[in-house]
Amino acid sequence: MLDSLTLLFEKFFLFSNFNIFTSLWQEEPERAVKWPVLRRGDLLEVQRTLFIHYGIYLGDNRVAHLMPDIMPALTNNKQLIKPVVTNKRLILGCIYRNASIRVDSVEDFAYGAQIMVNDMDMKMKCQALVSEEVARRAEKLLGDIPYSLLWNNCEHFVTYCRYGTPVSQQTEKFCDCLKTIIRDQRSVALTVGIGVMYILCVGLAPSTTLPTILIPFILWMAG
Repeated sequence: MLDSLTLLFEKFFLFSNFNIFTSLWQEEPERAVKWPVLRRGDLLEVQRTLFIHYGIYLGDNRVAHLMPDIMPALTNNKQLIKPVVTNKRLILGCIYRNASIRVDSVEDFAYGAQIMVNDMDMKMKCQALVSEEVARRAEKLLGDIPYSLLWNNCEHFVTYCRYGTPVSQQTEKFCDCLKTIIRDQRSVALTVGIGVMYILCVGLAPSTTLPTILIPFILWMAG
């Protein structure tokens, strides 16, 4: 039951970050971008189609980042896996919960977007680790890894490497939004209405009646 709820929340988190004004399946056009000066151990962030993506700069134009990717689940051919992860591969990787901590060039990591450097240092309460330690932590974690939008995403990876504690501010914002929805008593009335409509369309049965009663009750108690 807990796994099912977690999976449901992750999918809701994924779709709640969709940019409705941008086609998710349209790849970003290449454009000339001037990179800032980067140092080994820097925390990099860029805006991808769905959310902000993070990585750790290793030096020599290399960035380590936790990247959702469907390709490793489909093939073991490294030549097919190695190219830059497109939006299609990223979205399918999120849904399939498959990822890897991989090394790409700065250009491939940025995917045509502007790079922000160590911007999170001003948002975190704890002090950043020594740059060399940050880079070494990232290098030790390279390889395949289970993916979770809520519990194990690219932000968890970089905050562990740079600050010693895996946290995700994007996830926290989503959870705060979810709490607001749950506490809003109008959501109780809405779920009751949906439940009644579902019963009228499908018919009276335990599979329709129990959710209609239990879900509004849980929301009412939680609120």
